[in-house]
Amino acid sequence: MKSFKINILLFLTILSVQVIYAQNPDSTKSNEPFNAVSTIIEKPHENPLVIGAYGQLDFNQQFGDTARHNGILDVHRMVIFMGYKFNNRTHFVTEFEFEHVNEVLVEQAFLNYKLARWVDIRAGLMLIPMGIINEYHEPTTFNGSLRPNLDNKIVPSTWREIGAGFTGKIDNASLKYQLYVMNGFNGYDTGGKFKGDDGLRGGRQKGIKSYMTSPDISAKLDYFGVKGLKLGAAIYSGASESKLFEGLWKEDTLQNKQAKADSSVVEIMMMGFDARYEWKGIEARAQYIIANLSNTEEYNKLTGKDLGSSMSGYYFEAGYNVLRLCKKTENKLIIFARYENYNTHASVESGTAKNDAYNRTDITAGIGFKVANGAVFKADYQNMSNAKSGSTPKNMFNMGVGIWF
Repeated sequence: MKSFKINILLFLTILSVQVIYAQNPDSTKSNEPFNAVSTIIEKPHENPLVIGAYGQLDFNQQFGDTARHNGILDVHRMVIFMGYKFNNRTHFVTEFEFEHVNEVLVEQAFLNYKLARWVDIRAGLMLIPMGIINEYHEPTTFNGSLRPNLDNKIVPSTWREIGAGFTGKIDNASLKYQLYVMNGFNGYDTGGKFKGDDGLRGGRQKGIKSYMTSPDISAKLDYFGVKGLKLGAAIYSGASESKLFEGLWKEDTLQNKQAKADSSVVEIMMMGFDARYEWKGIEARAQYIIANLSNTEEYNKLTGKDLGSSMSGYYFEAGYNVLRLCKKTENKLIIFARYENYNTHASVESGTAKNDAYNRTDITAGIGFKVANGAVFKADYQNMSNAKSGSTPKNMFNMGVGIWF
């Protein structure tokens, strides 16, 4: 406990010397959901080149059990995003992400062309439109120092792949749609990439020499016609990729090779529903995700993994801005709580033992002090448990800063 208090004081000292000020768009005027991409494409800019950034710095301390744990301080992510307007119809958007200081990734890189008022053509490395966080993950847009674990274990955020498709808005109906054809997960290269603990996460290709046996489809429809309310419904369908199909037709023992390759593929059908609502200082959001996976019995036999045949999860979150009635400040102090349940072994096929440790429940409560439109200090407490008999809940204290400009 002494080390826990010392670590908190150390992190408070670090926070006290941070000077962070940023601007990001206010979505309350149009009621449309905004993120870094939409500000580049839809917001008017005098200069054709737009540069911005978002990032988060975290402090995480586990406590409350018999073991002693060090606090972890991390530059979790710093992202530089850039956009270029070739003309009024044509934009290029890209994001460069630095994770944990020592990892450099390209998070997005695509060309967007406005074909007509209601339809754009988009191609490149793009985010899969599933749930809330995968598209709207700028740290000033969500409560809590860390993203919900549902958007880590089931929706493998940040989830992006290479493809092409259509997106646009039907203003009269207050609808936004997206429809893409993309490469799927890398389910098997030198071995299986999926497993029971975090489902499909290990198979993300991220645009790194991605390969494709057959394309997958991703689609989402968002509605924002009621003031303060945003609703979304998404679907993802297709098969995982496997390098066992490479050169298969040249093999003499085609039948055995074909059977092995077929066993290395998982058919995926994921659906998601989300809602966000704001009214007079009240904030609420909810999300439900379900994924049905086929051929997992054969996949697990081949790879030795324990992938479930279905995964599901949901969360409910509510918050309130206690500074709403203070007319002397535009700052926000949001107190929130979130209940989250996610199970990557909602069901399993024959031959795979159901692991109740993968049926997890997180309760998170905390505050977010928004000192500017694009700058926030965060602190929260988490209790994380699972359904396995005799398991010990995990308690976490988290603090952080988030920016977006």
